[in-house]
Amino acid sequence: MDNIKNDQYYINKIRKDLKFIIDNTLDVDSEELGKNEILLDSMLFRLIQISENSKRLSERFKKEYSEIPWMAVYGLRNRIVHDYGNVDLSIIYSTLKNDIPELYILLNK
Repeated sequence: MDNIKNDQYYINKIRKDLKFIIDNTLDVDSEELGKNEILLDSMLFRLIQISENSKRLSERFKKEYSEIPWMAVYGLRNRIVHDYGNVDLSIIYSTLKNDIPELYILLNK
C-alpha cells in the first residue's frame, strides 16, 4: 500500500490528533490535567505531532488556510520540547480547550 506523503496525508494526521485531543479533554478541567500525568503527556505528545505535521504542509496549503496562526503552532511545539519541565499548564489547558477545537473546525471547512 502506497503511503503518499502530501498535504492530504498530513492534514489527515493533524485532524486525527485534533479529534483525539477534543475527545479526551471534553470533561477534563485544568486541575485534573495537571494531576493526570498520563493524560498530560498524551496531550503534549499530540500537540507536538500537530506541529511537526504542520511544518510538512506545502506553502500553497498554508496560504490557503492563512487564518491559521502557523507560527504559533510551531512555537508551541518548541516551548513544549525545549522547556518541558516548565511548560505553563494554564497555556496548555487553554490551547487544548479553546485553540484545538477552533483549529479542528478551520481544517474541516
